Amino acid sequence: MMDVLRYRADEIWGFCGSVLEKLSVPQEDAETVSDCLLQADLRGVDSHGVIRLPVYAGRIRKGVVNPRPKPRIVMSYAAAALLDGDNGLGAVVGSQAMENAINLAALSGIGLVGVRRSNHFGIAAFYVGKAIQRNFIGVAASNAPPHMAPFGGRSRLLGTNPFAVGIPAGKRSPLLFDASTSVVARGKIIVAAQERKPIPDGWAIDCEGNPTTDAAAALAGSVLAFGGPKGSAISFIIDILCGVLTGSAFALHLNTLENLGAEQNLGHVFVALRTDLFMPTQEFAARMDAILEMLSVSPPAAGVERVLAAGELETQNEARNRALGVPLAASVVDQLATLGGELGVAFPDALGPAGEAEVPA
Repeated sequence: MMDVLRYRADEIWGFCGSVLEKLSVPQEDAETVSDCLLQADLRGVDSHGVIRLPVYAGRIRKGVVNPRPKPRIVMSYAAAALLDGDNGLGAVVGSQAMENAINLAALSGIGLVGVRRSNHFGIAAFYVGKAIQRNFIGVAASNAPPHMAPFGGRSRLLGTNPFAVGIPAGKRSPLLFDASTSVVARGKIIVAAQERKPIPDGWAIDCEGNPTTDAAAALAGSVLAFGGPKGSAISFIIDILCGVLTGSAFALHLNTLENLGAEQNLGHVFVALRTDLFMPTQEFAARMDAILEMLSVSPPAAGVERVLAAGELETQNEARNRALGVPLAASVVDQLATLGGELGVAFPDALGPAGEAEVPA
């Protein structure tokens, strides 16, 4: 773990915000993006954390992302709307869309907002978390560039298209499911390639369609869908809902995050649902507590300490990393420090090696 150091969460957050502001991103928007990136690292989803800041910066510099967008509703109905993201940073556009979905749900019981002309929006959990905070059920999905071969194929067609659901409870922690439709998020393979580490068998195929454990070969090839034909079909459906339905790019028309020569035009879908649709909120909360309790006391399999609910492990990660500091690999820190140096923003000092450092009072 000596190549992984811990950093104060507030200092990493401040660094990201300062970098984005140097690139003409308004302060409020910079803080939103920083919130999203930091939350990923805190929850242990480092593939979507601050490792993404350099490519976000690169896309702004190349003029293929609008740093000062003015997202607007272009179609609206009693419980649904379509938001044009004005090619803004995904976390900015997505946050506004989820807020609109919550407002629609407050009036109509359910709110659905489709998004077009957006960009990579980070972890989907970030948006359903906003719904949970307001005591709504939240759903978030996005299409993504074609990095995944469809079941039975060997060429890229599908995105790793993430899907998240957040459901508040009463005394217990909320349920928060967030996953890509691939066996693993492609960002984890990017991290492995940067750290020159192999990937597990079954994650990806190379450009010839052969299974590979070489991260670089996997990046040149395709990641695989979870569950074979099931994951492949779910990814395809998400692309239809987020891309085809909203008027965004889809499948082979989607540009990759790393290609700085064109806009992405990603599509998202956000749903908010009132918990008091069919019963008082307090009754729903009690029923959620009851079913979560049933899960937690379910007899564990051999070698398993306890059955965990979706998102429980990530919540534990977040509590630990807020207390001890955000763990960042040396390779990521080097990229961030270089970016900061180019923009006159100093990267913060480390607290110490991961697993040993403690945040000072």
